[in-house]
Amino acid sequence: MGVITDPVADMLTRIRNANTSFHETVEMPSSKVKASIAQILKSEGYIRGFEVVEQKPQNALRLVLKYGAARESVITNLKRVRPPSLRIYKKKDEIPKVMGGLGIVIMSTPQGIMSGKRARREGFGGEVLALVW
Repeated sequence: MGVITDPVADMLTRIRNANTSFHETVEMPSSKVKASIAQILKSEGYIRGFEVVEQKPQNALRLVLKYGAARESVITNLKRVRPPSLRIYKKKDEIPKVMGGLGIVIMSTPQGIMSGKRARREGFGGEVLALVW
């Protein structure tokens, strides 16, 4: 496998591809950032769960995807907001609302990675990483 220059974009692409193919699970190399994003997706109800699988040479992150009763995808789309070289920062009152509040913003703040809703509530701005709806 080659070098991944943008791990978050790679994670979102793997989820998007598995979701389109109706896979039950998707696995990727693990990191603290990816685990934090997975925790947000779980708490917001976009995935059933996740686990870090210990293996050599690098741990893997396994997500259990979620589908509706008629096998429709819970995640309609995931979008990486920026290329790796361009960082987009938003103040707490500039955090975008996704699909009129139906989606979520995933942000990197001074207090760690959190949803835009939580960042707004706790009064943090930060770097916008991804949009999910």
